[in-house]
Amino acid sequence: MDGIKNLVVTDKSVRLLWRNQYTSNVESGSTRTEIKHWVELFFGVKVIAMNSNRLPVKVKGRRMGHTMHYRRMIITLQPGYSIPFTSYLRKKRT
Repeated sequence: MDGIKNLVVTDKSVRLLWRNQYTSNVESGSTRTEIKHWVELFFGVKVIAMNSNRLPVKVKGRRMGHTMHYRRMIITLQPGYSIPFTSYLRKKRT
């Protein structure tokens, strides 16, 4: 539960929902297998694929070397499975 930070709601992530793909921010130290196992166990779904990327660093002023503490994951589920948003948000708060 500590691995996934929050669900991402952007134009692209909403378009990906039509293809049964969910976008979320995860801890940078967690591995793909940990996140996959956690999503399958917590939501009761089957994960086909996972893609991850690190977001570009936003530099403010002269500060250099700032690293992001999270990365973005796109999780693809098998057809027939879905993650309802209300249960995701409700379970994330606890």
